[in-house]
Amino acid sequence: MHNTIDVSVLIPAKNEAANLGPLLAEIQAALSGERYEVIVVDDGSTDGTLDALTALRQAGFHELRILSHRVSLGQSTSIYHAAHKANGRWLATLDGDGQNDPADIPGMLACVRDGDGASSEIKLVAGHRVHRQDTASKRWASRFANGLRRRLLRDATPDTGCGIKLIERRAFLALPYFDHMHRFIPALIQRHGGKMLVHPVNHRPRGAGTSKYGNLDRALVGILDLVGVWWLIRRTRLEVTPVEYEGEA
Repeated sequence: MHNTIDVSVLIPAKNEAANLGPLLAEIQAALSGERYEVIVVDDGSTDGTLDALTALRQAGFHELRILSHRVSLGQSTSIYHAAHKANGRWLATLDGDGQNDPADIPGMLACVRDGDGASSEIKLVAGHRVHRQDTASKRWASRFANGLRRRLLRDATPDTGCGIKLIERRAFLALPYFDHMHRFIPALIQRHGGKMLVHPVNHRPRGAGTSKYGNLDRALVGILDLVGVWWLIRRTRLEVTPVEYEGEA
Protein backbone atom coordinates (compact mmCIF):
# COMPACT_ATOMS: atom_id res chain seq x y z
CA MET A 1 0.00 0.00 0.00
CA HIS A 2 2.80 2.44 0.83
CA ASN A 3 4.18 2.08 -2.72
CA THR A 4 0.91 2.93 -4.46
CA ILE A 5 -0.10 6.16 -2.70
CA ASP A 6 1.61 9.48 -3.46
CA VAL A 7 -0.48 11.82 -1.33
CA SER A 8 -2.71 11.29 1.68
CA VAL A 9 -5.30 14.01 2.25
CA LEU A 10 -5.93 14.45 5.98
CA ILE A 11 -9.11 16.16 7.18
CA PRO A 12 -10.03 16.75 10.84
CA ALA A 13 -13.81 17.15 11.04
CA LYS A 14 -15.96 18.08 14.01
CA ASN A 15 -19.67 18.44 13.22
CA GLU A 16 -19.12 18.96 9.50
CA ALA A 17 -21.69 16.49 8.13
CA ALA A 18 -23.12 19.03 5.66
CA ASN A 19 -19.72 20.07 4.27
CA LEU A 20 -17.93 16.77 3.73
CA GLY A 21 -19.85 15.48 0.70
CA PRO A 22 -19.11 18.52 -1.50
CA LEU A 23 -15.53 18.69 -0.19
CA LEU A 24 -14.80 15.04 -1.01
CA ALA A 25 -16.29 15.48 -4.49
CA GLU A 26 -13.91 18.40 -5.06
CA ILE A 27 -10.97 16.28 -3.90
CA GLN A 28 -11.93 13.56 -6.38
CA ALA A 29 -11.98 16.11 -9.20
CA ALA A 30 -8.72 17.81 -8.17
CA LEU A 31 -6.72 14.59 -7.70
CA SER A 32 -8.16 12.50 -10.50
CA GLY A 33 -4.68 12.07 -11.98
CA GLU A 34 -3.00 11.19 -8.67
CA ARG A 35 -2.56 8.07 -6.59
CA TYR A 36 -4.17 9.28 -3.39
CA GLU A 37 -6.24 8.46 -0.34
CA VAL A 38 -8.39 10.62 1.94
CA ILE A 39 -8.40 10.12 5.70
CA VAL A 40 -11.16 11.97 7.54
CA VAL A 41 -11.04 12.03 11.33
CA ASP A 42 -14.46 12.39 12.93
CA ASP A 43 -13.38 14.36 16.00
CA GLY A 44 -16.12 13.59 18.49
CA SER A 45 -18.93 14.89 16.28
CA THR A 46 -22.55 14.93 17.47
CA ASP A 47 -24.26 15.89 14.19
CA GLY A 48 -24.08 12.64 12.22
CA THR A 49 -20.68 13.28 10.65
CA LEU A 50 -19.68 9.63 11.08
CA ASP A 51 -22.91 8.42 9.44
CA ALA A 52 -22.38 10.84 6.55
CA LEU A 53 -18.83 9.57 6.02
CA THR A 54 -19.96 5.95 6.12
CA ALA A 55 -22.64 6.68 3.53
CA LEU A 56 -20.11 8.40 1.26
CA ARG A 57 -17.80 5.41 1.36
CA GLN A 58 -20.66 3.01 0.71
CA ALA A 59 -21.71 5.18 -2.23
CA GLY A 60 -18.41 4.47 -3.96
CA PHE A 61 -15.77 6.83 -2.55
CA HIS A 62 -13.22 4.02 -2.36
CA GLU A 63 -10.29 6.35 -1.56
CA LEU A 64 -11.95 7.36 1.73
CA ARG A 65 -10.71 6.05 5.06
CA ILE A 66 -12.47 6.99 8.30
CA LEU A 67 -11.02 7.42 11.77
CA SER A 68 -13.20 8.34 14.73
CA HIS A 69 -12.61 9.91 18.15
CA ARG A 70 -15.33 9.20 20.70
CA VAL A 71 -14.64 12.63 22.21
CA SER A 72 -13.16 15.73 20.58
CA LEU A 73 -9.35 15.77 20.83
CA GLY A 74 -8.68 18.76 18.56
CA GLN A 75 -7.11 19.39 15.16
CA SER A 76 -3.52 18.57 16.07
CA THR A 77 -4.33 15.17 17.55
CA SER A 78 -6.63 14.39 14.62
CA ILE A 79 -3.90 15.21 12.11
CA TYR A 80 -1.31 13.30 14.17
CA HIS A 81 -3.44 10.14 14.28
CA ALA A 82 -4.25 10.39 10.57
CA ALA A 83 -0.58 10.90 9.66
CA HIS A 84 0.38 7.73 11.47
CA LYS A 85 -2.26 5.79 9.52
CA ALA A 86 -1.42 7.41 6.18
CA ASN A 87 0.29 5.59 3.31
CA GLY A 88 1.38 8.53 1.16
CA ARG A 89 4.82 10.10 1.00
CA TRP A 90 3.11 13.49 1.17
CA LEU A 91 0.39 14.64 3.56
CA ALA A 92 -2.06 17.29 2.35
CA THR A 93 -4.04 18.79 5.22
CA LEU A 94 -7.44 20.42 4.73
CA ASP A 95 -9.98 21.87 7.14
CA GLY A 96 -13.31 20.06 7.16
CA ASP A 97 -15.42 23.21 6.66
CA GLY A 98 -14.77 23.53 2.92
CA GLN A 99 -12.97 26.86 3.16
CA ASN A 100 -9.74 25.36 1.79
CA ASP A 101 -9.88 24.60 -1.94
CA PRO A 102 -8.68 21.09 -2.95
CA ALA A 103 -7.90 22.51 -6.41
CA ASP A 104 -4.78 24.06 -4.83
CA ILE A 105 -3.25 20.66 -3.99
CA PRO A 106 -1.91 19.86 -7.52
CA GLY A 107 -0.06 23.20 -7.61
CA MET A 108 1.47 22.49 -4.23
CA LEU A 109 2.54 19.03 -5.40
CA ALA A 110 4.16 20.64 -8.44
CA CYS A 111 6.38 22.65 -6.08
CA VAL A 112 8.02 19.45 -4.85
CA ARG A 113 8.21 17.83 -8.29
CA ASP A 114 10.02 20.53 -10.28
CA GLY A 115 12.86 18.16 -11.13
CA ASP A 116 15.71 20.63 -10.55
CA GLY A 117 17.07 18.81 -7.48
CA ALA A 118 16.27 21.61 -5.05
CA SER A 119 12.75 20.29 -4.60
CA SER A 120 14.14 17.22 -2.82
CA GLU A 121 15.03 19.44 0.15
CA ILE A 122 11.51 20.87 0.47
CA LYS A 123 9.62 19.27 3.35
CA LEU A 124 6.68 21.69 3.57
CA VAL A 125 4.58 23.77 1.20
CA ALA A 126 2.55 26.12 3.38
CA GLY A 127 -0.63 27.70 2.08
CA HIS A 128 -1.14 31.46 2.32
CA ARG A 129 -4.73 32.73 2.21
CA VAL A 130 -4.21 35.95 0.25
CA HIS A 131 -7.91 36.91 0.33
CA ARG A 132 -9.38 35.50 3.54
CA GLN A 133 -13.11 34.88 3.78
CA ASP A 134 -13.52 35.06 7.57
CA THR A 135 -15.20 37.35 10.09
CA ALA A 136 -13.42 40.55 11.07
CA SER A 137 -12.79 39.25 14.60
CA LYS A 138 -11.22 36.06 13.29
CA ARG A 139 -8.98 37.99 10.88
CA TRP A 140 -7.91 40.34 13.69
CA ALA A 141 -7.06 37.46 16.02
CA SER A 142 -5.10 35.79 13.23
CA ARG A 143 -3.11 38.94 12.39
CA PHE A 144 -2.23 39.42 16.06
CA ALA A 145 -1.16 35.78 16.48
CA ASN A 146 0.82 35.75 13.22
CA GLY A 147 2.66 38.97 14.08
CA LEU A 148 3.60 37.77 17.55
CA ARG A 149 4.68 34.38 16.24
CA ARG A 150 6.84 35.86 13.46
CA ARG A 151 8.65 38.13 15.92
CA LEU A 152 9.34 35.33 18.37
CA LEU A 153 9.95 32.31 16.13
CA ARG A 154 11.16 34.07 12.96
CA ASP A 155 9.65 31.35 10.81
CA ALA A 156 9.10 33.56 7.71
CA THR A 157 5.50 32.37 7.41
CA PRO A 158 2.75 34.90 6.65
CA ASP A 159 -0.18 32.58 7.47
CA THR A 160 0.73 29.65 9.70
CA GLY A 161 -2.96 29.14 10.58
CA CYS A 162 -3.87 28.24 7.01
CA GLY A 163 -5.37 24.76 7.06
CA ILE A 164 -4.03 23.64 3.69
CA LYS A 165 -0.45 22.43 3.80
CA LEU A 166 1.62 19.82 1.99
CA ILE A 167 4.06 18.07 4.32
CA GLU A 168 6.47 15.21 3.77
CA ARG A 169 5.11 12.44 5.98
CA ARG A 170 8.50 11.32 7.29
CA ALA A 171 9.40 14.90 8.23
CA PHE A 172 6.06 15.39 10.00
CA LEU A 173 6.40 12.21 12.03
CA ALA A 174 9.85 13.36 13.24
CA LEU A 175 8.32 16.46 14.86
CA PRO A 176 7.47 16.57 18.58
CA TYR A 177 3.78 16.02 19.22
CA PHE A 178 1.78 18.32 21.50
CA ASP A 179 -1.72 19.76 21.46
CA HIS A 180 -2.02 22.67 19.00
CA MET A 181 1.23 21.68 17.25
CA HIS A 182 -0.45 22.13 13.84
CA ARG A 183 -0.16 25.92 14.25
CA PHE A 184 3.62 25.71 14.49
CA ILE A 185 4.45 23.20 11.74
CA PRO A 186 6.45 25.74 9.63
CA ALA A 187 8.69 26.71 12.57
CA LEU A 188 9.16 23.11 13.66
CA ILE A 189 9.94 21.85 10.14
CA GLN A 190 12.55 24.57 9.62
CA ARG A 191 14.15 23.95 13.01
CA HIS A 192 14.51 20.28 12.09
CA GLY A 193 16.43 21.20 8.95
CA GLY A 194 13.61 21.09 6.39
CA LYS A 195 13.07 23.73 3.72
CA MET A 196 9.70 25.39 3.23
CA LEU A 197 7.87 27.17 0.42
CA VAL A 198 4.89 29.50 0.81
CA HIS A 199 2.19 29.01 -1.81
CA PRO A 200 -0.77 31.40 -2.33
CA VAL A 201 -4.08 29.53 -2.09
CA ASN A 202 -7.77 30.16 -2.53
CA HIS A 203 -9.98 30.71 0.52
CA ARG A 204 -13.76 30.45 0.54
CA PRO A 205 -16.67 31.20 2.87
CA ARG A 206 -17.72 28.32 5.09
CA GLY A 207 -20.34 26.18 3.37
CA ALA A 208 -22.48 25.32 6.40
CA GLY A 209 -22.35 25.42 10.18
CA THR A 210 -20.04 27.44 12.40
CA SER A 211 -16.39 27.27 13.41
CA LYS A 212 -15.76 24.49 15.93
CA TYR A 213 -12.21 25.23 16.96
CA GLY A 214 -12.37 28.54 18.82
CA ASN A 215 -11.36 32.14 18.11
CA LEU A 216 -10.19 34.45 20.91
CA ASP A 217 -9.97 31.54 23.37
CA ARG A 218 -7.78 29.76 20.82
CA ALA A 219 -5.58 32.85 20.50
CA LEU A 220 -5.07 33.09 24.26
CA VAL A 221 -4.09 29.43 24.55
CA GLY A 222 -1.87 29.95 21.50
CA ILE A 223 0.24 32.54 23.36
CA LEU A 224 1.15 29.91 25.96
CA ASP A 225 1.89 27.43 23.18
CA LEU A 226 4.04 30.03 21.43
CA VAL A 227 6.24 30.47 24.48
CA GLY A 228 6.57 26.71 24.77
CA VAL A 229 7.55 26.30 21.11
CA TRP A 230 10.05 29.16 21.41
CA TRP A 231 11.67 27.32 24.34
CA LEU A 232 11.57 23.98 22.48
CA ILE A 233 13.25 25.41 19.40
CA ARG A 234 15.96 27.09 21.47
CA ARG A 235 16.68 23.72 23.10
CA THR A 236 16.87 21.81 19.80
CA ARG A 237 20.44 21.04 18.66
CA LEU A 238 20.15 19.59 15.16
CA GLU A 239 22.19 22.12 13.19
CA VAL A 240 25.13 19.72 12.70
CA THR A 241 24.77 16.32 11.01
CA PRO A 242 27.11 13.62 12.36
CA VAL A 243 29.57 12.00 9.95
CA GLU A 244 29.87 8.25 10.15
CA TYR A 245 33.45 7.13 10.65
CA GLU A 246 34.43 4.23 8.40
CA GLY A 247 38.06 3.73 9.40
CA GLU A 248 39.66 0.39 10.13
CA ALA A 249 38.33 -1.58 13.07
